[in-house]
Amino acid sequence: MTTVTATELQNNFGKYLQAVQSGNEVVILRNGKEVARLISRAQSVSFLTDSLVGVLKGDYDEKASRAERAKRQ
Repeated sequence: MTTVTATELQNNFGKYLQAVQSGNEVVILRNGKEVARLISRAQSVSFLTDSLVGVLKGDYDEKASRAERAKRQ
């Protein structure tokens, strides 16, 4: 996971887009606070699927889901 400011992302968008295409996640900060995450389409589908399965089962744990996704990378 890479953390960048909104200005840094704006000035070097191609670099960070390539990082996302390679499977990395980019966290975007504005005024020192996380405002967004840039992830690949494949990761977003995986995240949504994992989240929905947990919600439907009633045992969704966001930290556990993130850890599981990180293992797959």
